[in-house]
Amino acid sequence: MDPANPMNCGMMDMQGMGWMMGGMALVSILTVVLLVLGIAALWKYLRADRKPRAET
Repeated sequence: MDPANPMNCGMMDMQGMGWMMGGMALVSILTVVLLVLGIAALWKYLRADRKPRAET
């Protein structure tokens, strides 16, 4: 703690940590969601029936 500046205490250095942690959580959740959707799309594509459609 700086005696010349009483506002410069240890807690003030951690002020932006909440936003950073929230942002990282949001990015992580979006990454997991995109990964799950990609796996689901790949699974659907690989399990799809490959018969060509009859032209009308």
